[in-house]
Amino acid sequence: MQDAVARSREVRRYSDAVWPQVRPERLLRRLFSDPGFLAACADRVLSAQEQQRLLPAGTGGSTGTTRWSAADHVLLDELRDLVDRTPSLGHVVLDEAQDLSPMQLRAVGRRCSTGSATVLGDIAQGTTPWATRSWPEALAHLGQPQALLDVLDQGFRVPAAVIDFAARLLPVVAPELRPPTSVRDDPGSLVIRPVDRDADLWPEILAATTEALRREGSVGMIVPDAWTARAAGALASGGIEHETLGDQVPERAEGEEPQRVSLVPATLAKGLEYDHVVVAEPAGIVAAEPDPRTGLRRLYVVLTRAVTSLAVVHAQPLPEPLRG
Repeated sequence: MQDAVARSREVRRYSDAVWPQVRPERLLRRLFSDPGFLAACADRVLSAQEQQRLLPAGTGGSTGTTRWSAADHVLLDELRDLVDRTPSLGHVVLDEAQDLSPMQLRAVGRRCSTGSATVLGDIAQGTTPWATRSWPEALAHLGQPQALLDVLDQGFRVPAAVIDFAARLLPVVAPELRPPTSVRDDPGSLVIRPVDRDADLWPEILAATTEALRREGSVGMIVPDAWTARAAGALASGGIEHETLGDQVPERAEGEEPQRVSLVPATLAKGLEYDHVVVAEPAGIVAAEPDPRTGLRRLYVVLTRAVTSLAVVHAQPLPEPLRG
């Protein structure tokens, strides 16, 4: 009898009327395309100007054809949790946590709401405009404000001379962090190579790269993204064989070694390491980012890719924290 009542048209019609089904995709699309609905939902939450900024995000077509952005997917995840609670996992491991937005951190936090988590990251290496400003802030968004925080400020990969130079940026990009130290006995090599004229910049960059090639190991030339094509041309003109990150790497014959020189756009440098690194025009790397803080964090990542030696070549003045 109960099943028969549940299947009856009248009961289903009544249930749909008092408790309508909510589809997150349909709801978000309406929010981004219906000014009246957005105004009702955002009353005393968003200003009229903020609401207007959201409306152009809507696209035509059905929810099945809407092309959601990465930010939209995080909103959809939040909506799905409101409709049908996200089940918690036993343990979550989160790496590169410094680059996640508050909404992304909330999405991860839902996956460990009744479990535990291991969170890893380096605030100084945050390279998104919404990067975490502090670990207490990130842990609060994760829903784990009382989590144990261990600061790992000793490194084995980057030599002392390089890490001390890069650490000059920390008071600006991550003032709450202690400067890291290197545990290696080898202090490494750091060379700053200023030039007086822009015309002398590329010859000096090629000279630094040639000197690095005289030593054993891999060489990474890191340049502002917009300089990649020009840098590739300069390397070719100088007779220096190389591979460009982001390009399709040609297939190698069996046993063929990769090129020793890698040309690296600055935005692709995170997570890489080279025995010798040549950094071209740090000020240009900083200027390419949407704000100075993000730019200096990008530069911190670039400077800490070196395992043995770092050469910094510049025509423009170095960013203020690196001077002296």
